[in-house]
Amino acid sequence: MSKRYPIPAGESRIELQVKNSRFIGRAGYTPSVEAAKAFIEKIKNEEPGASHAVYAFAVGHGATVTHGMSDAGEPSGTAGKPALAVVKGSNLGDVAVVIIRHFGGTKLGTGGLVKAYTETAQLALAELPVTEKIEYQSGQITIPYSLYEQVKRLVEAYDGQIEAEDFAVEVTLKLTFTEDNYPGFEADVAELSNGQVTMQRL
Repeated sequence: MSKRYPIPAGESRIELQVKNSRFIGRAGYTPSVEAAKAFIEKIKNEEPGASHAVYAFAVGHGATVTHGMSDAGEPSGTAGKPALAVVKGSNLGDVAVVIIRHFGGTKLGTGGLVKAYTETAQLALAELPVTEKIEYQSGQITIPYSLYEQVKRLVEAYDGQIEAEDFAVEVTLKLTFTEDNYPGFEADVAELSNGQVTMQRL
């Protein structure tokens, strides 16, 4: 199973003015629930004087994801829930959105709040630089010298990295591949050596 998924490659900050209320949307990379909580606290400290700090986060991706949200004192369902819906719809993993509201004296009403928090979350995520999370797998193999050049070419073909080489009676290589490429390399090495060489997962 591939563990690749889109994640934030940095942070974003946007502002939205809605009827005198200022909404500040901040989004960032949070690979754990602890990181998400720390990010939320950091934003609260960086945006003083805010009446509300609403947040929504997704840690992990797909079937193994942890969601969190808070209305932060806004009427139930008007803030955290719409923000979380945007996070879920973004297909991003390991992301937190914090929306700071500076109240401008005009009440927005339930529908107005939902719209404002939804838009702020959407804008904050739209501004976010995105990269791909890739899981890596390391393994070790011991091969005869006669296979050394062929194995090296194979490592290159699978975009692998040779982390360490130990030349003794035989050559021991420590290799790293993306989770996606590891099985293919493993199969090809077994074929190349007629089943004599097996990868040992590290």
